Parts: sequence; structure tokens; C-alpha cells
Amino acid sequence: MRRALKTLNDALPVFVLVLACAASAGCFAGENLQYRNDGQPIVVAHGNARAVGRLGFRYENGFGVPQNYVAAADLYRRAAEQGDAFAQSRLGLSYDKGHGVRQDFILAYKWLDLAAARASRRERDFYLRLRDAVASKLSRDGVTEGQRLALTWDAARTAERY
Repeated sequence: MRRALKTLNDALPVFVLVLACAASAGCFAGENLQYRNDGQPIVVAHGNARAVGRLGFRYENGFGVPQNYVAAADLYRRAAEQGDAFAQSRLGLSYDKGHGVRQDFILAYKWLDLAAARASRRERDFYLRLRDAVASKLSRDGVTEGQRLALTWDAARTAERY
């Protein structure tokens, strides 16, 4: 019995490492490359929101795949709509910079506000700083509209669950 527990304790860190590597490689998000009518490649992915968001990060930065801002923004949107805070923040930054989407500071504010609301305590301050940096590019009405969009999205998502 002791030997079995020792073997299990020795194997556990290796198992955790393998699982982490697999997750970071997007193994939990099945992916397929397809093309839109305009010839722009898009990624068809399914899986949990966290994995899809991380796959978007790989496409945004060209980690193991060709860099493609349009595919990254599409993957971020899918994961963000499922409530993944990381994907929401990356989608907000995509709107802020106009990477893969039309530049829109109000939508950037919306997604960064949602990310801050869902983030862990450690990440929340970072997302709030990003949101506030985007807010500095908006008028008071623009910030109000971004907040309204975030509240409307959140209310609709809550209503879907119940």
C-alpha cells in the first residue's frame, strides 16, 4: 500500500505537467481551418471556452500556427460569449487595436468591463486598468454606452441560464 501511494505521489506532478501542456497546446479545442467567401481563413473550433480562448491567443501571436488576427478575434468572440474572462479581455484589446475586427472603443470597453467583472482578484486590477485606458479614449456618452452594452449582455446571459 505504501509503495502504491509513493508511486502515485511520484507520478502526480508528471500527470499535472502533461495535462497543462496539452491544455496550453489547444488539445481540448478541436480545430479545423476553413475559408470564408472572401478567402479569409477562419478556424472552426469547438471545446471548452478556456481552450478556445487560448487557441485564439496562439493565432493572435503565431504560436505554433500562422499568425491570423481575424481567426484570433473569431475564437476570442466564441469563448467570450461563453463567459471566459481571458477571451473577453483579449477580444476587448482586439477591438481597441483593430486587430482582426473593426476598431471600436465602445466594444473594447464593453468586453474589458465584462472581463474585469469575471476575473479573479489577481487579474481584476489588470483588466480594470486596461478598461480605464480605453475609457480615456471615449467621451462620457461612449463610456455610458459601453457600460450599457456590458449590462445588457450580462442580463441576457443570466436570463438564458434560468
